[in-house]
Amino acid sequence: MSGSRVFHRQLSHSLPTAVSGRGITLTDAGGKTYLDASGGAAVSCLGHGHPDVIAAMHAQIDQLAYAHTSFFTTRVAEELADLLIDTAPAGMSHVYFVSGGSEAMEAALKMARQYFVEIGQPQRRHFIARRQSYHGNTLGALAVGGNAWRREQFEPLLIDVTHVAPCYEYRNRHDDETPEAYGQRLVGELSDAIDALGPDRVMAFVAETIGGATAGVLMPVPGYFKGVRELCDRHGILLILDEVMCGMGRSGSLHACEQEGVVPDLLAIAKGLGGGYQPIGAVLAQGRLVEAFGQGSGLFQHGHTYLGHAVACAAALAVQRVIQRDGLLAQVRERGQVLQRLLQQAFGDHPHVGDIRGRGLFWGLELVADRGSKAWFDPARKLHVRIKREAMAGGLMVYPMGGTVDGRCGDHVLLAPPFIASEAELADIVDRLVPAINRSLAH
Repeated sequence: MSGSRVFHRQLSHSLPTAVSGRGITLTDAGGKTYLDASGGAAVSCLGHGHPDVIAAMHAQIDQLAYAHTSFFTTRVAEELADLLIDTAPAGMSHVYFVSGGSEAMEAALKMARQYFVEIGQPQRRHFIARRQSYHGNTLGALAVGGNAWRREQFEPLLIDVTHVAPCYEYRNRHDDETPEAYGQRLVGELSDAIDALGPDRVMAFVAETIGGATAGVLMPVPGYFKGVRELCDRHGILLILDEVMCGMGRSGSLHACEQEGVVPDLLAIAKGLGGGYQPIGAVLAQGRLVEAFGQGSGLFQHGHTYLGHAVACAAALAVQRVIQRDGLLAQVRERGQVLQRLLQQAFGDHPHVGDIRGRGLFWGLELVADRGSKAWFDPARKLHVRIKREAMAGGLMVYPMGGTVDGRCGDHVLLAPPFIASEAELADIVDRLVPAINRSLAH
């Protein structure tokens, strides 16, 4: 263990000390710079040190840093809520602010349960989610999450959740199956799970619109989410979409579900909401759900000390205004095409890159021992750990992860560069990633 008194995630090795950040670059205490090709964990959408965001935070903290939400609202929280609802999917009427993605998902699960209690359907008690999903590390979010490794030791503490197959086209679509037919097969599996539990006993289906950290940017096939939405509507089941990682512009539209043509009942957002300048997340809720609370108990039986924190709301409001003002959603789409082309040129014929998938500035590379059979590397090799180490040595931050296939086997690298990245910076990212992967494979 290192001499640090911080209880770090990893206790077996020491970390460099970050001392400054500007644009898409971070600098450590030794003066070494790193290209932030993953936005941390798909967080830093505007990069580091953006002057508009810093100015907004200074102005807010000079005026008011904190007021507990059981006593006051704040002007900045109201302004942020107005902006988010003005740009939200149809029917969203209110925003519930929290401090991050796990809290957002936890709040959404409790909203779903209380909603059915409020409308006189307390027998609804089951959630259905997907294997290989990631929804956060609090106990409720971990329970709906489908990553075996993360769940294993905490299983005795988790509520019982039914998990169905993820939309994992690269590995699970049959050769003789169209993408659309594959999607309908998955909807059929969900339908069977609903029938087995009892349609009037299921509260919600929970899914990441685009699979994130644990599966390496799993893209939905055409029509899949429309089929899911129709199925949920048929049985009065809520659709909770987790866009903590893939939302708020990351995939090229403000909300990833826009590109799937569906509107959820509850939508969790976080990372790109505040861009890392302050901890913040939120749940966007459909008006009919909020009305049920208002006409029933008149309260949501939930809360946190720091929800709606004024400085966090000021940072997020500034981030979202910059995205609007500077046309960054269009830029994400344009730069995303550049990044896709660069990745295809560098890795399209690579013998150990099985799949390149993504949208906007959200991309994943799935690594394989053999492209023909799609066989994965031995998990004991810890390829993803080597890639992260080699990338950092080369001044590059990427987000590799193991357990891509089933929570234990498989490796991928996730890329989520800031929306402000130039074409030259994207080329530099790929140029540094190639040797990092190749050196890791050679060991």
